[in-house]
Parts: sequence; structure tokens; C-alpha cells
Amino acid sequence: MWNLNKVCSVFVLLIILSACKEASKQSEVISKKDTLAIASDVENVIVDTLQIPSAEKKQIPPLASLPDTTFVRLADYSNDFVYEMKYATDDNFLKAQVYDCGECYVRAVTAKGLIKANTAFMEKGYRIKFFDCYRPHDVQKKMWKIVPNPTYVANPAKGSIHNKGGAVDITLTTLDGTELDMGTAFDFFGRKARHAYTDLPQEVLDNRKLLKTTMESFGFGAITSEWWHYNYKPTLNYKVANFTWDCD
Repeated sequence: MWNLNKVCSVFVLLIILSACKEASKQSEVISKKDTLAIASDVENVIVDTLQIPSAEKKQIPPLASLPDTTFVRLADYSNDFVYEMKYATDDNFLKAQVYDCGECYVRAVTAKGLIKANTAFMEKGYRIKFFDCYRPHDVQKKMWKIVPNPTYVANPAKGSIHNKGGAVDITLTTLDGTELDMGTAFDFFGRKARHAYTDLPQEVLDNRKLLKTTMESFGFGAITSEWWHYNYKPTLNYKVANFTWDCD
């Protein structure tokens, strides 16, 4: 009788253990389903985020809402400009690439002035093309080591208006992108690049005059030694900056 009871007890114990194991499996299945449901919900949120329009996704505020001193990426506020950012290549007087990628950053107040000027140019059949915009102060130091001549390169001890987000190096193109003849290449260090130099074809003189008079009418000042360089006057007393931008 004792042996029979013992057998029965063992049998009951095995049934209980089997039931517990099954319950554990069931619990594990439910847990996995819950996890998948949560993951699915997160995935849907990501998809919804990716469907937000690009300007909203990047959280780009209206230009008019920004303080004048804010740095902005010009391409976020207009598609009407042309870019050939020379210092993102080795096609420059440094003979080296010093920007990781070609971007045009300026202060918000400068961007407003550039957009207005470009609108006026486009009414005449032209567009602004950029060679350089904001320039980190560390890059200014590299330029000064190569050309320590304040006629052509601002002394980094004082800083360039480029470092303040208020200077741009530009030319003009037709609306289809053909560059106008300005008599010299960008960053030509010589008398021929000066505004006062007149021993040039009339077409070149007319092109330089168009660029200069239009830019000046929108608050940009030329410098004597470079036909391509323009300072936006409201930024002259801004602080020098040294940030670098992210590249995709």
C-alpha cells in the first residue's frame, strides 16, 4: 500500500510540474506578443515622423522670426542661389581642402540682405553664385600663414568679416548657370582684381559694375582689392566665430 501511495504522489507531482512548465511557456508567448506590439507601435511613430515635410522635420524656423545674429544655412531659406564653395575643394590659393563639405552659413540678417539682392538680380536675368561665406576663425589663421598680407587676407588677430558671418565671396551667373566674365579668377591676388583697374574689356567692366552697384544698393560694401568680396555693413561689429558645420 505504501508503494502504491508513493507512486501516486510521484504521478501527481509530475502532473503539477508539467502544468507549471506549460503555464511558463504560455506566459513567455504572451510576453513576446506584448514586446512585438510595443515594437510595432514605435515603428509606426518613426514612420509618421519621416512623413513630416522636410522643413518641419528639420525644425527650420521662419527667417523673419530669428534674431539678426543667428547663424543660418542659406540654402534652407532659398533655392535661387548657385554654389561653388572653393574651400571645400583644393581649387583655391591654399591648394588644400579646408572645409569638410561645401555649405554657406551667414548671420540671419545677412541672409535677408542676400535674398533681397538676389531677387533684384533675378529680375535682370542673373543669380548670385557663392565661392565662400562664413569662415571659421581657425581657417583664417591658415590663410594668414600662407598670405600674411592684409590687402588680401584679414589678419586673424582682428578677424575677418567672413568669421563674423557678414562677408561673402560671390560672382554672377545667368539664370541657366553660365558664369559672367569678371576678368580674373576668384582669389586672384593682383591689381587686375581691383575695382579701380580699368584696363579690361568693356563687358568685364559692365559685369563688375552690375555686381557692385546692385550689392551696394542692398547694404553690402565692396573692398578695393577684390571684385568678389562683399561685407554686409550691419554685421561689421559682430563677434568672430569659430564653429564648424555638420556634413551629411
